[in-house]
Amino acid sequence: MPELSILYEDEQYIAVNKPAGMLVHRTPLEKDPEALFAMIILRDQIGKKVYPLHRIDRPTSGVLLFAKSSEAASRLQPDFANHEIKKYYLAVVRGFLPEARGIINQPLSKDLNKELQNASSEYWRLAEVEIPYTSSPKYASSRYSLVKVFPHTGRMHQIRRHFAHLRHYIIGDSTHGDNKQNNFFRHHFQSNHLLLHAWVLQFTQPYTGEDIYIKAEVSPQLENIITSLGWKTVLEEING
Repeated sequence: MPELSILYEDEQYIAVNKPAGMLVHRTPLEKDPEALFAMIILRDQIGKKVYPLHRIDRPTSGVLLFAKSSEAASRLQPDFANHEIKKYYLAVVRGFLPEARGIINQPLSKDLNKELQNASSEYWRLAEVEIPYTSSPKYASSRYSLVKVFPHTGRMHQIRRHFAHLRHYIIGDSTHGDNKQNNFFRHHFQSNHLLLHAWVLQFTQPYTGEDIYIKAEVSPQLENIITSLGWKTVLEEING
C-alpha cells in the first residue's frame, strides 16, 4: 500500500498531496477492484480515522484536506459550504486565452443531471507557448497556456467544464476535453494524465484562528509537461 505525502498536520486536521488516479473515498459507482482510496490509505498510515472535508476528481492531483474527528469536520464544513475556503488550481489548456486574467461565468448543474446553478471560475494566465508540432494537419503549430484557477463556486467538474465552454480544453480531460489534443500529448509527450492540479488551499483553523496556507508541489507528470513546454522558470516559481 502506498503512503501519502503529508503537507500539513495539527491536532484537528491533516492535508495530503493526492496523486492523480486515486479516489478520495469509496463510492458505490466505483467498480475497479484495484482502485485506491486516499481516506483508507491515510487512516492506515496515521492509525486514526479521518474525515474528508472536500472532494477532488480522481484524475486530479493535489491538496486534499481531512479532519481527524467528526467534531472537527463539523467545525470546518460550513466554511466549505459558504465558499470561505480558498482553493487554487493549475492547469495546462489548449490555445492562448484572450485575457491575462478573466472570469468564466457559465451556469452549471451541481451534478450532471440537475437544473443549472450559477458557477464562476476566475483564472490567471501564467505562461504561453507555441510549439512547431500539431494535432491537426490544418495547422503548422500548436498553442498552449498554463493557468492558475480559482473556482468561486463548487460545481461538479467545474473547472474542466468551464474551460471546455471556452474551447480552451484542459489537456488530458477524457470527459470534457479534446481527444485530438489528448492523443497528441499521449504520443508526443507520453502524457496520459489530466493536467489539472489542486495547488493551494487556504483556510482559517476554527480552533486556533490561525490562517493556514497549504501548497502541493505539482505531480511528476505535470512537472514533465511544464518543463517540456519551456516553462521551467515558471515551475520554479510555482514550487518555490
